[in-house]
Amino acid sequence: MKLSGRPTGILLAVTAVIAINVCLTGCQTTVGGQTLPSPDYLIDDVQYFPAGPENQLTNTIEAQKQYRDQQTEIRDGF
Repeated sequence: MKLSGRPTGILLAVTAVIAINVCLTGCQTTVGGQTLPSPDYLIDDVQYFPAGPENQLTNTIEAQKQYRDQQTEIRDGF
């Protein structure tokens, strides 16, 4: 039984796309209960979180105090 060129070409193209995607995509793996990083972890961007209050409530309270102080200055004419 001979297949026409079109279905074979489509199958070959889909297989090539999947193979390229698998080769270019890093993923985490689990070995012996450990979650290991992707192979690209050495060239990944480093996320930086600046030091500061980790509690959002602290930031909210400080912002409300600043707002009240500004409103008081505007009301008193300073």
